[in-house]
Amino acid sequence: MARTRVRDLPAATGNEVVLQGWLYNRRSSKKMHFLQLRDGSGIVQCIVTKDDFGDDEFLKIGQIPYESAIQLTGTAHGDDRAPGGVEVHISGVEVISRSEEYPISKQDHGPDFLLSHRHLWLRSRKQVALMRIRDEVIRAIRDSMHDRGFTCIDAPIFTPSSCEGTSTLFEVDYFDEEKAFLTQSGQLYMEAAAMALGDVYCLGPTFRAEKSKTRRHLTEFWMFEPEMAFADLDDVMNLAEQMLSTIVERVLQNRREDLEVLERDIEKLKAVQLPFPRISYDDAVKRMNEEGHSFEWGGDLGAPDEAIISSWFPSPVMVHGYPEAVKAFYMKRDLDDPRVARGVDVLAPEGYGEIIGGGQREDDLEVLLERIQQHQLSEEDFRWYLDLRRFGSVPHGGFGLGVERTVCWLAGIEHVRECIPFPRMLYRLYP
Repeated sequence: MARTRVRDLPAATGNEVVLQGWLYNRRSSKKMHFLQLRDGSGIVQCIVTKDDFGDDEFLKIGQIPYESAIQLTGTAHGDDRAPGGVEVHISGVEVISRSEEYPISKQDHGPDFLLSHRHLWLRSRKQVALMRIRDEVIRAIRDSMHDRGFTCIDAPIFTPSSCEGTSTLFEVDYFDEEKAFLTQSGQLYMEAAAMALGDVYCLGPTFRAEKSKTRRHLTEFWMFEPEMAFADLDDVMNLAEQMLSTIVERVLQNRREDLEVLERDIEKLKAVQLPFPRISYDDAVKRMNEEGHSFEWGGDLGAPDEAIISSWFPSPVMVHGYPEAVKAFYMKRDLDDPRVARGVDVLAPEGYGEIIGGGQREDDLEVLLERIQQHQLSEEDFRWYLDLRRFGSVPHGGFGLGVERTVCWLAGIEHVRECIPFPRMLYRLYP
C-alpha cells in the first residue's frame, strides 16, 4: 500500500492508510498509547489500544524512543477534536530505525545549545513552521516576479570587487594568486542584466563580514534584488510596496496554521494595507525631534530611530530622500537638492527595522566616475560597470529585500538566526 502523507489524511478518512515518519511525542495510559507522528507535512495523533496488540507488543510500543523512524498502518477517522481534524486508529507498528536518546528534550534549552544542535532543532514544530513561512515568502516572490514579466538572473557569488565598501568583504584565494570576494549583493550584475532584458531579479545568498552581534544580523543571508530599466524612485517604491503586500497576503492565505503555531498576532499582519505610508528623511528627522528623540540631520538611522518611525504606522513605512553621504556611491542624487540621494528604505512595523533598501541608480557616466573617485574605489575594478553608462545608459533602479528579516517580521520572531536553516554569525559556523 502506498504511503499517505499527513497533509493528505483529510481526504483519506474511512480508509486504511500507511504512514511513515518520526515519533514526535507520546501520551500513555494503561490501555492506550496516543502517538504523535510527524512526517514533514504535518503531525497526526495515532491511537494504539492494548486490546489490538496484546500486553507484550503494547509495552514495546510504549518504549519506542522519541524521533525513532516508524511505519504505522491504520484507519483514518475524522475527529474535530484531533489536531488537523483527523486521527488514525493503528493496527500495525514497525520500527524502521530506533533512535538513540534524543538530546533535545521537552525542557527549555539555551540558544547556544539549540544552535549547536541546529540539525536537530529544525525538527521542532516552531522551526518547521518558520521554514514553511520562509518557503512561502520565496515562492511568493518568484510567482509574483514571473507574473510581472521579470526574468530571473543568477548573480555570481565570487566577485572581483566590492559594491558597498571593502570593510565588510570576505576575501578568498582565487587562481594564480588572484583575490576574489564573496558577494555583498547581486545588484551591480542585475543592472547589467536589466540593460539586456529590461526587468530582472536575482534571489540568492549574500555575505557581509560585519562583526555585528545584533538580532538583525547574519553573516550569510538571502537577498531578493529586482532591477528595472527605464525606472525612477517612484517606480522602485511602487514595486517594493506591491511585493511586500503580495508576500503578506500569501503568508496569511497559505501559512495561517504555521503562524498560529508561532503564536503570531495575525491581526497585525492583516493591518498591512496598501498604499504604504511614505515619509521623507527630512520629515522623519523633524518629527523625531519634535517628539523628544534627538537626532541630527545627516546621520544614518539606527535601530532605535527606525523603531520610533515604524511605531507611527501599522504598515511598513517607506523613508526616502536620505543624505547622499550615508548612501552607496551608485545612488543617484536628487537634482533639486544634491545633498540628498534618491533612495528609500522600507521599515517593518513593530520595531523590526529595515527590510528593504534601494533606490534609483546614477546613470550619468561622469557623475559616477566622480563618485567612484570620492569613495576611493578602483576605476579599473568597475570598468565593466562603467560600460553600462557608456553604451545606452537609461534611468534605472531597484532594491534589495532581506529574506530572513522579512520572515522574522512576518513570524513575529525575536532573532533573525531562526529564520534561515543553518545560520552563520560572528561566532557561529557549526553545524
